[in-house]
Amino acid sequence: MTRLISFLFIFLFSTASLAQSSALEKSATLLVLGDSLSAGYNMDIKQSWPSLLPDVLANYDKAVTVVNGSISGDTTGNGLARLPQLLESHTPDIVLIELGANDGLRGFPPKLMSANLEKIIDQVVSAGAKPIMMQIKIPPNYGKRYNQQFEYVYTSLSDHKNIPLLPFFLEHIILKPEWMMNDGLHPKPEAQPWIAEFVAKELYQYL
Repeated sequence: MTRLISFLFIFLFSTASLAQSSALEKSATLLVLGDSLSAGYNMDIKQSWPSLLPDVLANYDKAVTVVNGSISGDTTGNGLARLPQLLESHTPDIVLIELGANDGLRGFPPKLMSANLEKIIDQVVSAGAKPIMMQIKIPPNYGKRYNQQFEYVYTSLSDHKNIPLLPFFLEHIILKPEWMMNDGLHPKPEAQPWIAEFVAKELYQYL
């Protein structure tokens, strides 16, 4: 009887361990659709936060393959144009949308940006993937009214489409001049590990 109980205990423990191991080994594919803030601007792509993200997410027991589909200078319109090919090529499970900074810096109408982002979200959903947006903010010198309209695009789409909205990492980085490049817009390589930790902490609950 004692041997039988021991055997059952070992069998159940092994089964549970295998199930847990399988869950950890199953890797989801995350596509980062972004601009220079995600593309590794003026640095080796291996130093960029999307490249560091899988190792950080592993600390949260999340096995994730990250595809960095970010291009410096991209607007929401550029991202929308490139998205179909990215979805077809990589069939992601999740798409993190980090776009809009260049729309804002060029003074594009928030309504245009909102329309582009909504189309991006709809395409992601139609492809069977989960969309997640990152809140983007622009410098205050663009005026209070434009800034409010710009930021409202993200909160309103998040509510309307019922999708997660991650906070903007640059708000924290910009407070550390030693982490910012001379242009005052892009984080240095030294800031990338912190960004990866920040994004992972906000993102893991949705994976």
